[in-house]
Amino acid sequence: MTQLTDLAPVLTGTRSFVISPDDDRRDYHRLRRQVFVDEQRLFAGDDLDDRDDDPRTVVLIARAADGTVLGGVRVGPVADGPDIGWWAGGRLVVDPTVRGAHGIGPALVRAACAYAENAGALRFEATVQQRWAAMFRRLGWHPVRDTTVAGQPHALMRWPIRRLQALAAATKNPLGDLVSGLAPAGWAGDDGAPVPGSDLIAACDAILPSMVERDPEWAGWCAVLVNVNDLAAMGAEPVGLLNAVAGRDAAFVARVLDGVRRGAAAYGIAVLGGHTQLGVPAALSATALGRTARPVPGGGGRPGDRISLTADLGGGWRPGYQGRQWDSTSHRSAAELREMVRFAGAAEPRAAKDVSMAGIAGTLGMLAEASGCGAVLDVADVPRPAGATAGDWLTCFPGFAMLTAGELRDAPAGPAVTTACGELVAGRGVELRWPDGELTTALDGGVTGLGRA
Repeated sequence: MTQLTDLAPVLTGTRSFVISPDDDRRDYHRLRRQVFVDEQRLFAGDDLDDRDDDPRTVVLIARAADGTVLGGVRVGPVADGPDIGWWAGGRLVVDPTVRGAHGIGPALVRAACAYAENAGALRFEATVQQRWAAMFRRLGWHPVRDTTVAGQPHALMRWPIRRLQALAAATKNPLGDLVSGLAPAGWAGDDGAPVPGSDLIAACDAILPSMVERDPEWAGWCAVLVNVNDLAAMGAEPVGLLNAVAGRDAAFVARVLDGVRRGAAAYGIAVLGGHTQLGVPAALSATALGRTARPVPGGGGRPGDRISLTADLGGGWRPGYQGRQWDSTSHRSAAELREMVRFAGAAEPRAAKDVSMAGIAGTLGMLAEASGCGAVLDVADVPRPAGATAGDWLTCFPGFAMLTAGELRDAPAGPAVTTACGELVAGRGVELRWPDGELTTALDGGVTGLGRA
């Protein structure tokens, strides 16, 4: 997870340098001692601490063309234990002989931000001397509060990580304007729609054409998966599926439909028919029908409701979709898959939504928006597989994951685990709550623009 800063050549003023992670920290530690101990007298003897001993701490070094160390900065998780996406930078130092003339300090700060975000951080901070706070503000950092380190005035600064907001903007923000007047009354923002005069629930999803083209069998499986998940979020038992598929030739379309057949057999849903077209660019969409007498709404929550996440943490990243698609379903038995999709119907939450391409945070934002309130997500309590960073897990498509609001009846969920990890609150948007009690903004308002259901 270091590709953003593996090699960052910079040319400023008359001096060129390269910033990269470096395991040889002797010159960096020597420079730190020279500046923080001998020059500034912030520490006595040395400035080393437990973060230097943490194997997860990364040091980014700025080196001149001849290999001379010009400066460095360290980045890494703040606390011991699992990395929950809370990172900090520290011990930023530049050789006094080149300080201020070549932009080395700002370049190191930018490299640290890029590295932390790329490693999945969702909160990134630094405690900086007050005289350098203005530089951090110019680089886009936000002041949090004044503090004191080694008896000297410092400022706690925070880098704004907009990853969650950007995903919601790219995937869901335009929906309100696009589908205005089309959503059924009372069910705006839901994963499926009740068919008037019946106990049927209808759901429809399309698969990205690029995904159909590059991975046709997986696209076929996912066409079933995402539609069944939509039905499951409303507590509906799947009964039938229609699909529309297109591709360059019969051999290609056969691969897509093979994935559809395997998915339908695994989830126990009949393929009722559909439409096929050849000699055109790849495309795939599906419509699923399910039955329930008591549909679970996506907007039935209210302030004070506990938020729980029920997720299958097994599996791993789908090859070719690292950090974006977690495959927890293709290796599961039919019995396991069917037990998971029955969970919401049996648990009878006040509200439920399956986690979509907007990720966990974005989907929580949609549930809160449809419920006419905001939400707080306790980052440390979110169940997460060991192979996923916090940033990736909160933004990926997780295979099977369901957010619910309110009390839950005891209900089997197969291999999925259920953990309380947040609450609905008055207001709008989604905030992340950290172990130290701090709140950071994940989404600053509604996700879809559809408003309260």
